[in-house]
Amino acid sequence: MAEPTGMGLGHAVALLAAAVVAVPLFKRFGLGAVLGYLAAGLIIGPFGVGMIQDAESILHVAELGVVMFLFLIGLEMRPARLWSLRKDIFGLGALQVAVCATLLTAAVAAFGQPWYVALIIGSGFALSSTAIVMQLLEERNENNESDGQRVVSILLFEDLAIVPLLAVVAVLAGLFGTTIENPQPIWMTIGFAVAAVAAVYVIGRWALNPAFRLLARYGGREVMTAGALLVVLGAAWAMDLGGLSMAMGAFLAGVLLSESTFRNQLEADVEPFRGILLGLFFLSVGMSLDLGVVAVDWPIVLAAVVASMTAKMAGVYGVARIMKAPHHEAIKRAALMGEGGEFAFVLYAAALAGGLFDPRTAAIASAVVIVSMALTPVRMLIVDRLRSRETVSLDGVEHARDLKERVLIIGFGRFAQVVSQPLLARDVDVSIVDIDVDMIKAAGNFGFKVYYGDGQRLDVLRASGAAEAETILVCVDKPEAADRIVEIVKAEFPLTKLFVRAYDRGHSIRLIEAGVEYHIRETFESALKFGEHVLIDLGFHAADVAETIEDVRRRDAERLTLQVTGGLTAGRGLMRGNAVTPTPEPYVKPRREGQALNEEAAEALDEEPARETV
Repeated sequence: MAEPTGMGLGHAVALLAAAVVAVPLFKRFGLGAVLGYLAAGLIIGPFGVGMIQDAESILHVAELGVVMFLFLIGLEMRPARLWSLRKDIFGLGALQVAVCATLLTAAVAAFGQPWYVALIIGSGFALSSTAIVMQLLEERNENNESDGQRVVSILLFEDLAIVPLLAVVAVLAGLFGTTIENPQPIWMTIGFAVAAVAAVYVIGRWALNPAFRLLARYGGREVMTAGALLVVLGAAWAMDLGGLSMAMGAFLAGVLLSESTFRNQLEADVEPFRGILLGLFFLSVGMSLDLGVVAVDWPIVLAAVVASMTAKMAGVYGVARIMKAPHHEAIKRAALMGEGGEFAFVLYAAALAGGLFDPRTAAIASAVVIVSMALTPVRMLIVDRLRSRETVSLDGVEHARDLKERVLIIGFGRFAQVVSQPLLARDVDVSIVDIDVDMIKAAGNFGFKVYYGDGQRLDVLRASGAAEAETILVCVDKPEAADRIVEIVKAEFPLTKLFVRAYDRGHSIRLIEAGVEYHIRETFESALKFGEHVLIDLGFHAADVAETIEDVRRRDAERLTLQVTGGLTAGRGLMRGNAVTPTPEPYVKPRREGQALNEEAAEALDEEPARETV
């Protein structure tokens, strides 16, 4: 049986059970997976119910999740793309770290700490949590957007900043603390770091591709997976030996392999380990929160959390605005990076070992960092709520007031822009409303008159002329918003026809049950057209291809009818709103030589198009 401080099978079951229960529960209430992991770790950890006692050993293993996460990010970051971010990394990143460290040092000094203690605590808190920030960016699908890339650039600089900060701690320990035995000269620390980076670069640039070619030719599937893990862990280990961040080593290895022919294989091999270990990392952070320290010194911890997060968020926001970021991006970045990070624990441990911290100071500082990390999803929720309620600048944008046209279009994204063109070409009177101010202004540059209004509000629908319109086209990209508009229109304007853009088959069924006059799945017809041209290019006769496409369309309609009616009306008709249109008898097209259409597979297909965003 495993020792209480060790890891046995029961501990593994407890960790998995905590994650399986907490994460879906927290996501169900819109709190995010990260907060679910942190809460679960706090409950089962040594300062909760005590199911697991050795949180620190789990944290060391779980750090590999962060390492693999950064490796996958590196695979997405081509060298040219990374080079294009150099100004953000060394300009924006350096400025943010400097400003935040200065503000935080002043805030800690205000609590009566010596200046060198304040400098270490403030500098540690200035380094954000790479794991939490990147996980939240991924959950929100913002890691590849321009503002997300700027956040990634800042995080990369923070990974580099840990080296000089550790050197500063060593110097301060010699002046004010207990002299560290056999201190390593600064030039040697920097030399090891440079050597580690050079080794990873040389091996990644010239050795990895030939090695993977040999593994692909003579090894098995499991050997390729082992090779992928070897690359990630080897690069992390090399950087750790050089005194740098393990995550930085994995990121560099990913960048060097981003243009490799084995890139996709590497990503597929590492991804499962990344997800499990990153979740374990968040669990272990939650387990590390010392509730005893929080209970005894809760006034200090509470005040320090508020002061530290306020100073950090003010610094992040100020730097963002100085660098010409818009207000909403600066606010979001401040909320996202308003916490301390994993490197703070490294810095505080070095300060404790060097005699600069006493154990109580180190425990309080670590507790403040962990609480701030746990509050990151909460800060993002608050910012999102405030963002949805804040007053949007409507300069040059007209509200929908007393519009009375024949057709009302709600939502003017890519779908509606195409839909409107034949209507306008035939001089149909059209009113268009949308809630996206930036899109309204952009549409105005191309001659479209779009009014500001939320189609999910009854008063806006009345002002937009819904009662007088002959037809309302619901072209919003969110199915839940479309459902709400359909519900209001059917209840308040029952004589108005509804043509609705559907997201997928499930949404189509809801719209049919709601009684809309016409709906179409947003990518269905374009996908059929795409397949039609593929068949023609493959040499099939145009008439045969047209017949095949029509057969697919008919079969899809029949399957949809069965799903809507539960088979009760199968063969009698296809429901379209409140009307029923005749459906042809089942048709089986004779096979032609060389034709490879798998009809059984076609019948099993249930179209689930990729989500379009407007």
